[in-house]
Amino acid sequence: MRSVALLGPAFVAAIAYVDPGNVAANLTAGAKYGYLLIWVLVVANAMAVLIQYLSAKLGLVTGRSLPEMLGRRLRPTSRRAFWVQAEVMAAATDLAEVIGGAIALHLLFGLPLLLGGLITGVVSMVILSIQSRRGQRTFEFVVLGLLAIVTIGFLAGLAFTDVSGPDTVAGLVPRFQGTETVLLAASMLGATVMPHAIYLHSALARDRHGAAGHGPRLRRLLRITRWDVTGALVVAGSVNIGMLLLAASALRGVPGTDTIEGAHAAIQAALGPGVAIVFGIGLLASGLASTSVGCAAGSEIMHGLLHVRIPVFARRVVTLIPALIVLGIGIDPTLALVVSQVVLSLCIPFALIPLVRITADTDVMGPETNARPTTVAAWACAGLIIALNVALLWLTATGAA
Repeated sequence: MRSVALLGPAFVAAIAYVDPGNVAANLTAGAKYGYLLIWVLVVANAMAVLIQYLSAKLGLVTGRSLPEMLGRRLRPTSRRAFWVQAEVMAAATDLAEVIGGAIALHLLFGLPLLLGGLITGVVSMVILSIQSRRGQRTFEFVVLGLLAIVTIGFLAGLAFTDVSGPDTVAGLVPRFQGTETVLLAASMLGATVMPHAIYLHSALARDRHGAAGHGPRLRRLLRITRWDVTGALVVAGSVNIGMLLLAASALRGVPGTDTIEGAHAAIQAALGPGVAIVFGIGLLASGLASTSVGCAAGSEIMHGLLHVRIPVFARRVVTLIPALIVLGIGIDPTLALVVSQVVLSLCIPFALIPLVRITADTDVMGPETNARPTTVAAWACAGLIIALNVALLWLTATGAA
């Protein structure tokens, strides 16, 4: 039981893996291409387990977050440039999460998207206040509760539809089908391996457990962290795959299902209003939890790279503005969600490459330096992500995507 009580930081980070960007990317992939891209989610989730563990390990061994380590190692000009890139990533993250909450409120209560975005931002401030006033453990419990709602909301529909076993197995074979599937794969990858979760998890582990140094306590914490990360991402991965299976089995070929609103309407028509309401509640919980976690990550990034810590509520107001502008000028919200996930995918290497290099550095990690197989696997993850991003940029530049 004492070990169970130490679980939690990974579940906070994992909320980033089931945010509204995942909903847009996974539903679009399933509705358009059926079971074809299941393999992308499986591979991405396996990579996420390794990456999040390395991030947590960094925080436990060094007592510093990844942004803090970068802030100490980079020269001032490089550090500021890196921060600009990270802020673009944070803006894309918040865009997806606020828009998702706004869409959910629109689907559930008919609220205008702009008003829904404002409400999402205000409620996220309330959730963030729990962390500042009640501590990280209480914040973890709130996020865990929201994660449970997300899981039920997005998986409930599977009980009312027939998923094809053979097609599911066939979807595990890596392949693409035209250039649009490459764009979708990059979007799904950006929605699954989230750069802000990489930055934040090191801080969550450090703040929860402190710097463990070396010895029996560190080995115990690392063992518990492996269970924490594995359990959290099994839940998140199941939700993502479940969304794609739902779309592939119940929404394939239905007009309009390339948007969340259209998918919601199709779910209601095919599976009933009860399932549609539960789905909308799951989407709302996803937006509220993930935007709170994303704002906390942005605050840690700024503190680590610029050595500046502004009030999290002030940051919440500033990062809310781009999402409200998108909602206010009438850009298609689902398209904005998918594009935001592509931006996140492009930003992953900036978080992942330093993480692999630092955790493989004996001078920093000491006896807990990555074993060679771990380092090879981590570089393979980075290489796969970069290759997919290069392909995406090439297809976009040549007009093929």
